Amino acid sequence: MAESTSSSIVINASPGDVLDVIADFAAYPEWAKEVKEVKVLAEDGDGWADQVEFTLASGALKDTYVLDYEWDVVEDGTGRVSWSLVSAQVLKAMDGSYTIAQDGDRTKVTYDLAVDLVIPMLGALKRKAEKQIVSTALAGLKSRVER
Repeated sequence: MAESTSSSIVINASPGDVLDVIADFAAYPEWAKEVKEVKVLAEDGDGWADQVEFTLASGALKDTYVLDYEWDVVEDGTGRVSWSLVSAQVLKAMDGSYTIAQDGDRTKVTYDLAVDLVIPMLGALKRKAEKQIVSTALAGLKSRVER
């Protein structure tokens, strides 16, 4: 992911607990405030979601998009969950990942995100929007896992 925005947070929970929240797409509207609706479109044989449709409403940005997921995680929940854009109306690209790592008795989660819109946007504004998305997502994830 070239020129992505990245940020990390430490969560007071095990990697497995963090992974469980990341994988529970039906609950995203409860903790990811811009996500209004989520539908799992396809799953692999292990029950991991392969394709997920999101309906997003964040200020002026409203879109319904489909992401393709890759689950490179081990049994304890550590590893990497990544996604790439399959289809959208406003988004031209959305590639990202959560990297989940053990940090003592806590978990460090690093979120990388690269977004491109169909409508041209200044690079500085795009990075600011990415940083807001990443920050909000990590704070929501931490809050949901630690509740």
